[in-house]
Amino acid sequence: MALHDVPAEQLIAKTAEALKKDIKQPEWATFVKTGHTRERQPTNLDWWYVRAASVLRRVALLGPIGTEKLRTHYGSRKSNGNDPPHHYKAGGSVIRAVLQQLDEAGLTKVAEKSQRKGRVVTPKGQALLYSLSDVITKEAGKKKPHAKATKPAAAEGKAPDAAGESASI
Repeated sequence: MALHDVPAEQLIAKTAEALKKDIKQPEWATFVKTGHTRERQPTNLDWWYVRAASVLRRVALLGPIGTEKLRTHYGSRKSNGNDPPHHYKAGGSVIRAVLQQLDEAGLTKVAEKSQRKGRVVTPKGQALLYSLSDVITKEAGKKKPHAKATKPAAAEGKAPDAAGESASI
C-alpha cells in the first residue's frame, strides 16, 4: 500500500517507533519550544521522534522540500491579544536538526540536479515507509468493518432531487 492509503496519524506513530533505533534525541530537545508561537515545550516525551516521522512522511510526499517549506507547514497561529492572530513559521533549528539526523540515518538526502532544492527520500526511507504502511493496512484488514454498505438511490427506484435527497419517482 502507498503512503496515501493509510491514515497519517497511524503511519507517523509507527514510524516514530521505528526511528527510535536510527536517530537519537539531542539533550537540548527537552528544553526547547518548537516555535515562538508556543508558550511551553512539548509535553510528549517522544515528541522528537514524532516530529522526525512527520518530517520523513512530508519529505516523501512533497520532496524535494526544504527547511523553509517545512517551517511554514509546522507553523501555527499566534494570539496577539486584542490584535488579530497571524500565522507564524515554526522554529527552523528543530527541523534542520531532524533533517540532518535523517540524512545520517540514510533515510533522506539532498536532491541532486532537480528543479527545486531540498531533501528527497532515499530508497531505504521509502522501504521503511511502505513496509509500515503495509503493516497498518494488514492490521486494519483484520478488524471487522462496522459500516454497512448502502444501496445507491437509483437502485431503490428513487432519483435524487436538487437538494441531494432521494425523492420518489
